[in-house]
Amino acid sequence: MINLTLKQLRYFMALAQHGHFGRAAEASAISQPALSMQIKELEESLGTALFERSARHVRLTSFGEEFALRVRDILRSVDELGDLARASHDRLVGRLRIGVIPTIAPYLLPTMIGNLTRMYGELDIHVRETMTSRLIRELSEGQLDAAILALPVSEPSFTELPLFTEELLLVRPGADEGKPVPTREMLREMRLLLLEEGHCFRDQALSFCNIQSGLPREGLDGTSLSTLVQMVGAGVGVTFIPEMAVAVETRSASVSVARFKSPQPSRTVGMVWRKKNPLTKQLLRISEIVRHSADTLRAERDPLLSSLASQA
Repeated sequence: MINLTLKQLRYFMALAQHGHFGRAAEASAISQPALSMQIKELEESLGTALFERSARHVRLTSFGEEFALRVRDILRSVDELGDLARASHDRLVGRLRIGVIPTIAPYLLPTMIGNLTRMYGELDIHVRETMTSRLIRELSEGQLDAAILALPVSEPSFTELPLFTEELLLVRPGADEGKPVPTREMLREMRLLLLEEGHCFRDQALSFCNIQSGLPREGLDGTSLSTLVQMVGAGVGVTFIPEMAVAVETRSASVSVARFKSPQPSRTVGMVWRKKNPLTKQLLRISEIVRHSADTLRAERDPLLSSLASQA
């Protein structure tokens, strides 16, 4: 009889995900030798290797890939049992694993986490900041309870709850203050600075400008809105920014911000979770706190943005 433990399976999945013993051990909050020992014992119990090891990489064997599919299902089922137990409580307690995309996280999280902590002190909040495609995968695999991102995601197995809509604004050098706002056609001829491939915010900007994704173009692909805004301040080009990011990203850059002429580009931000998640009732309550947090931020930034007007 093969004796496997949940601890071993979780360590196995951590190593499969990170492909590196050190990073997997750090993510699992144990020492690297301890993780290596657990993986070795797991392989000995199974009688076959799960990983191919080299000096730089750790890769799943063909058996390891098939094993990972089964383990993912097992761990998801175990986590759902825990969710079922948490769902039996009227109050919000225990672990909350929530993902947020990078163009929302720095601006919404401080207020949101503060509100959650104040209202539900027994919550153990774990935040994961990454791009939409990874959040969707981790939601599907049960590694996250919910995610806050731009809608729609169009996944049949997910519940999508719209929370608020915000405009996308134009950021250009400070010397352009007061000049007419360029049209979509004009933007296609300008040096447009965008986030790197994989960010949904990039796709939204390209869609507004009617620029096909993947086509060669002159510009800069950045990893953060902060980088893009600072480059605009240096006179390199222009970029887009969501309303919630204006106060944070423009305070130390010599830039001007303007609204586009109607129809203005916008995005809808919402929360998504698996339809089968037993915590649906609790997640609905959390979504209201997220919405309230966004309303608080909007009230704070409205005076700052009130002077912005779309210019023909």
